Amino acid sequence: MTTSLTRIAPLRGADVAARPAARDPRPDPGRPRETEYRPRHPLDLGRTVLYQRRGGGDPSMTVAGRVIWRASRTPEGVATLALRETHPGVIRGAAWGPGAGWALAQLPALCGEHDDPREFDASRHPLIAEAHRRSPGLRLSRTDLVFDALTSSIFEQKVTGMQAFGAWRRIVTWFGERAPGPTPRPLFAPPSIDGWRGIPSWAWHRAGLEPPQARTVVESARRGASIVRAVEAEPNGAGRDRVLTSVRGVGLWTAAETRIRAFGDPDAVSVGDYHLAHEVGYALIGRRVDDDGMLELLAPWAGHRQRVIRLLGTSGAPREPRRGPRVHPQDHRDR
Repeated sequence: MTTSLTRIAPLRGADVAARPAARDPRPDPGRPRETEYRPRHPLDLGRTVLYQRRGGGDPSMTVAGRVIWRASRTPEGVATLALRETHPGVIRGAAWGPGAGWALAQLPALCGEHDDPREFDASRHPLIAEAHRRSPGLRLSRTDLVFDALTSSIFEQKVTGMQAFGAWRRIVTWFGERAPGPTPRPLFAPPSIDGWRGIPSWAWHRAGLEPPQARTVVESARRGASIVRAVEAEPNGAGRDRVLTSVRGVGLWTAAETRIRAFGDPDAVSVGDYHLAHEVGYALIGRRVDDDGMLELLAPWAGHRQRVIRLLGTSGAPREPRRGPRVHPQDHRDR
């Protein structure tokens, strides 16, 4: 089966959750631009695309029924994209806003079209082999939006997921742009690069983002356009890491997370993660390891190490028992 993008009839009924006009004062968004995508590979749409969501309350991405809604700031403007698998192997997409054409053209990449696992040898470990067999539709999604991926990764530095997702939700809601279209709840595209740079210090504090992360976002935004151009010009992960880590406050963990989201990098490994090395070690050899040990364990899959990590996340393998107290988020907003 070959990939195709074709224009189709409008989504109707349950495909689009219309909002009552009385509750939505925005102008009628008009009819969307639409397409149909037939991937040339098995595709688990939810597991592939929802990896881009930053927590259940992400103001830029939600699920309503069988429809995935995503708001983004494309190079052509803000867009809302609605995705639904109508039949096996058929993805219908509708988009609103000035960036609608870009969002529809990028839809295959978001669904893992550029991910190529053909040279991946899952047989090197029985757990990986079984996870790969059970997840034929898992693909690595890419957004092709470098700065959004970088910013969301900075939010997640050295804090719990609850803290990072909460701060992301508040900042994007307060300073992002309301997404067009009949979204099931208000969605917001992240701020522009200039918008990130202009967020006042009190807002970072009230959102719950730690000062080092806030400073790193602002520092990145000061060089935002040049960072994006330089990263996009690099042909491989090492070059992209070199550009990203030239920003004060951005290390290898943040660079890897950015590559995973923006480019669907199948080999990126988030070295320095609080749990990742322990979980990889426990899953593959039954005991925790450090970052060096994790890299040694993943070395046989060079070129596909992120794929192994994603498969481990779907494998259902026993996880290492927690031996210490949980890390609890600290709220400094009233201080």
